[in-house]
Amino acid sequence: MSTIEYRFEAAVIPVSDVDRAKEFYLGLGWRLDADFPIDERFRIVQFTPPGSPTSVQFGTGTSTAAPGSAQGLYLIVDDLVAAREDLLSRSVDVTEIWHGRGLGTEGREPGLDPERGSYKSFASFTDPDGNTWLLQEITQRLPGRT
Repeated sequence: MSTIEYRFEAAVIPVSDVDRAKEFYLGLGWRLDADFPIDERFRIVQFTPPGSPTSVQFGTGTSTAAPGSAQGLYLIVDDLVAAREDLLSRSVDVTEIWHGRGLGTEGREPGLDPERGSYKSFASFTDPDGNTWLLQEITQRLPGRT
């Protein structure tokens, strides 16, 4: 039996103001892949973070979810300190770094994981609608992950 590949290519995030969201994601330095205003009820905007095979989409008529309801969208980085500094240089309000649990505040400890272990250190930021992005430092993948 052959294995069918399913490639996750895009996630839709709900926003209230498409142009404001577009400016925010442009400010992050993400690549603008598309801005297709189909008609007054449907417009799709797509961005891809640097180094990512997966994109985010938002627009008019693209989601019935409440703006800001996308939570815990992971952005994997090799160097969390450098990623945080990059975001700060772009005027993004990014949290301090913590280690422990990624989602929620219970079990968090301030600063980088003392051993700088993969999967253990985080920071986060939100877009103008409150969609939450979680930065996670991974320098060595679990077996079977590339």
